[in-house]
Amino acid sequence: MGLLYSGDSEYLDGTVPYILEGLKLDEPVAVAVPGRNLTLIEAALGESAADVELIDMTEAGRNPGRILPGVLLAFADNRPGPVRIVGEPVWAGRSAIEYPACAQHEALINFAFGDRDLSILCPYDRTWLEDDVLADVERTHPILSGTGGDRPSEGYAPGTVVEKYNLPLPEPREADTFRFDLARLAAVRHFAQERADESGLAPDRVEDLVLAVAELSANSVLHGSGHGVVRIWRDEAHVLCEVIDEGTLSDPLAGRRPAPPGQIGGRGLVLVNQVADLVRQYLRPGSTVTRIYFRV
Repeated sequence: MGLLYSGDSEYLDGTVPYILEGLKLDEPVAVAVPGRNLTLIEAALGESAADVELIDMTEAGRNPGRILPGVLLAFADNRPGPVRIVGEPVWAGRSAIEYPACAQHEALINFAFGDRDLSILCPYDRTWLEDDVLADVERTHPILSGTGGDRPSEGYAPGTVVEKYNLPLPEPREADTFRFDLARLAAVRHFAQERADESGLAPDRVEDLVLAVAELSANSVLHGSGHGVVRIWRDEAHVLCEVIDEGTLSDPLAGRRPAPPGQIGGRGLVLVNQVADLVRQYLRPGSTVTRIYFRV
């Protein structure tokens, strides 16, 4: 359900009763919202806040691709029965390059849980959101809530949002390029290490970047076309890495669902989402482009 609000009073009027209702029904409740809003909710709940899992979405969900596996599924899968979550993945600090991944995340929630008995309330601050974002809220939520109460969304069509933002990514002005196949997988790591060392990233982030590039290139060899291209460059705010191959990634939830216990493989994209600050993909038959961002 999408909650359209304006100001702190409407925000609390829309979220707190929903949370308290869940607690009254003995449902596990998680609240994953940006830090300021998390403080507002915690204060409004008073002693009841101790019974709620409180998560700062600006940290746990900085990369929208991390929210499903690392926040929503991590909470729901460990608890039987009905589960209730407040999740706010879009806020005023989100950038234009982050928003398409946020919109796709909101759309994919509708396919991720199947028949699971789970309720998610997604607040959106309509005071700053643009018309096209509000239209996306209509498409990604079957029910909308606000000061006028709840209503069915006439525009509900989450699959169209996944495709809407499956777009070619802007070309870099200049990038270092490395072509690889099975015999050159080890060399990919050296290439990524050298470029990352020169980029200004902190040492622990260099390790994350190299790990992510290694996982993506291995996926290209094992599950894609057997070869691919890595490109690395830097803009003002990020070091960016891109892996391009001729494979077809047909599952839009790939990288957003943890692999079942005992399954061999299927964890590479989840790991990439975990370590990167942002992951964007452009998918089409015979080509997969995965671009990852690390903030400098």
